[in-house]
Amino acid sequence: MDAVLFDFSGTLFRIESAESWLRAALTAAGLTLTEAELTETARALDHAGALPGGTPPARIPREIADVWETRDRSAELHRTAYTTLSRQVPLPAPQLHEALYDRHMAPTAWTPYPDTPEVLRTLRERGTRVAVVSNIGWDLRPVFRAHGLDPYVDAYVLSFEHGVQKPDPRLFEAACEELGTAPGLTLMVGDDRRADGGAAALGCAVHFVDHLPVTERPAGLRPVLDRVG
Repeated sequence: MDAVLFDFSGTLFRIESAESWLRAALTAAGLTLTEAELTETARALDHAGALPGGTPPARIPREIADVWETRDRSAELHRTAYTTLSRQVPLPAPQLHEALYDRHMAPTAWTPYPDTPEVLRTLRERGTRVAVVSNIGWDLRPVFRAHGLDPYVDAYVLSFEHGVQKPDPRLFEAACEELGTAPGLTLMVGDDRRADGGAAALGCAVHFVDHLPVTERPAGLRPVLDRVG
């Protein structure tokens, strides 16, 4: 393999818990809830699927059914989809819905999996080119910079910048073109069988990891190093 394409959320990084997410937004807004209220509100937001990268929605509101299917194709659609989900849950101030969305884009809201630095660094040392290929509605580059991982990434191919989302092979094709590699010599690593598995249609090899909490997946990425000699 000459190159590796990595998904972002659930593969290289994990979003904070819904409770941590809500607490951070409340603190930034100068608002408070009792611990019982915070716990219950976070649970409701999690059930609604309002935290990008968190639990999928239990139900998609009818008014955003079409938006939901294409949410990763633009920043506007992504924000609309997730703020609509959060608005299903009563919050102490209406501006908190937008504040919650903004919070999830903060580098401090994301934690790399324990072996992410090791795997990316080793690939760089071996001369293997790396791209991050993500279905996302915002620029994740600051997350990599804040965690010191940007030097190990050669290209970022983000759905909202291309207007195409996985599993469409065109997003993987764009990544291969940016890296200057052939699909047959490229490995796609992700946690979503459907979305990330779309790389196989282009001829890429595919390797899946489990979307688990950081503490429960200490070495899920290391097998990638065995596949890329």
